[in-house]
Amino acid sequence: MPILQNAPAASRFNIAVAGATGRVGSALVACLATELVDLIALTRTPGAGSLPASVAQRAVDFDVSASLPAALEGVDRLFLAHGSSPRQVENEIALIDAAVAAGVGHIVKLSAIGIPLQLHPFDWHERIEAHLATCDVGYTMLRPTTFMSVLARSGKPVANGNWGGAAGEGKVNLIDVRDVADAAKTVLLEEASTTWQRAFHLTGTRAWSMPEVAAELSRLLGRTVTYRQRSFAEQREWLIASGLTEFMAGVAVGLDRAFYQSALREDTSTIEFLTGHTPRTLTDWLSENLSLFRGEAVA
Repeated sequence: MPILQNAPAASRFNIAVAGATGRVGSALVACLATELVDLIALTRTPGAGSLPASVAQRAVDFDVSASLPAALEGVDRLFLAHGSSPRQVENEIALIDAAVAAGVGHIVKLSAIGIPLQLHPFDWHERIEAHLATCDVGYTMLRPTTFMSVLARSGKPVANGNWGGAAGEGKVNLIDVRDVADAAKTVLLEEASTTWQRAFHLTGTRAWSMPEVAAELSRLLGRTVTYRQRSFAEQREWLIASGLTEFMAGVAVGLDRAFYQSALREDTSTIEFLTGHTPRTLTDWLSENLSLFRGEAVA
């Protein structure tokens, strides 16, 4: 049962979305667009993205501290997402502090299942969560497992017959970013959330190993797909040779390490509890994106 099922209609909130052009942020903006809210996208380059015309845009520059309180003026609720980067902890904490000072009533932070793994970005999320928990503000930590869309970067290797990694036989319960956005929407619209200090673990319907994903792709594509097992060192070298930076290769190998340990295989019913619908399945996501794995589209 969704927590909003018997709630009265929401007041008209001013909701700011940091990370509005990211995977979850863009899906969240899309599903909030029909609600009785005023949406504000916080971005480094207002006007440069492909946001709907109805979404206001305000500049946020972490190198210009005065931009943060100005961007949050009049905001009631803040959704906070930040791409993985060495500045993630510093930037998110700065925005949290500015939001508290501006009188924002509720901060919804996009975090991750996997805390307290001492791997990036899990350790970064842990530090940011610890800071938010000390603040005098309503907050919700959304801790999704790894997004199904991480498999999009495997499209070309699958098409070329050289997909692989260091995940071994470990399992991960992948989640569709649209389900994460639906959960975030529910929390942001909840009237009573300004009194919350909560965390929700968000997962898909079941856990998969990468060889099992390969078998499902084989069934959907009508040809054999193999996941080639590599050592962590071999996978890092392969990723760098394919064009990833040292930093992003390290993040990707860290994710494989978490998969290998089955550290992200948790099963929850939280999506259904929050939204009233069951999570989208990995088979559905793969079916929707088969063109990637045929080499017909670019991730």
